[in-house]
Amino acid sequence: MSNEYQLDTKEFHSLKTASYKVFEVIAKRLNVQTAYVTKRGETAMTVLSSYNKKEEIIPEGYSVEYGGTYCRLIISNKESSLTTTNLMKDELTRELEVSSQLQVKGFLGVSLTDLNGHVFGTLCVMDKEEKEFTEEDIDFLKSIAGVLSHMIELDQTQYNMALLNVPIIPITKGVSILTIQGIIDERRAEKILDNVLTYGTENDIEYFIIDLSGLVIRGNNFPQVFGKLVQSLQLMGIETIITGITPEIAQREVENIALTNLKTKTASNLESALSYIGFSLVESP
Repeated sequence: MSNEYQLDTKEFHSLKTASYKVFEVIAKRLNVQTAYVTKRGETAMTVLSSYNKKEEIIPEGYSVEYGGTYCRLIISNKESSLTTTNLMKDELTRELEVSSQLQVKGFLGVSLTDLNGHVFGTLCVMDKEEKEFTEEDIDFLKSIAGVLSHMIELDQTQYNMALLNVPIIPITKGVSILTIQGIIDERRAEKILDNVLTYGTENDIEYFIIDLSGLVIRGNNFPQVFGKLVQSLQLMGIETIITGITPEIAQREVENIALTNLKTKTASNLESALSYIGFSLVESP
């Protein structure tokens, strides 16, 4: 299963806002009770945004394991769509657990992709009554999905731009903190290395506290730039202290020489790191 979209569902602001604005148009045009957008995760489909004209059929946050969803049938269909007059009678859908749970009949769904054609999820409509959807209806829903594709791109771009930031926080003369958050790809790794080494030189840094609590590890690969960064700082005479090693990182990297072989101090939190240097956090009276 693709894990390309690292954003949490609540972070797709543009997509959710745009979908809310078109749901009423879709419901009126296709004469349906419910319209919704799903996001494909590693193992499940999750409803990102939804519209229910009268009673709530599909709530936001509703999640179903991928293998038991209508979305799987949509995405695997060469036409990238699925339509049926009655989900509970259709040969493809009647045995799915979700059909008995939802008790809906008329259904139409199309794949939702980004501008590069990568599957993000689905755009679907459903109704308690039987519905006959035409080719014109399918084309209409696909055209709406095409519009929403631009919103996916916008949200992903904003997310990636935020990740390009290299947050360095000065604590006192000679001491600064680097907080590494999110995903580190090749482009961001280069930026982190360049910015931190330049900052260390220009600001006469003696200690860099590197906090990993916000790091997101993609797949099983710990960012190789981290070892290069620590070693480069040490060659420059800058001591590094690592904080924020989460249980997830520790479990993944216990046998990884990229992390365990680094000759650097580790501390459980910022207070411990500062104490090692000789500073303490004092609460203002």
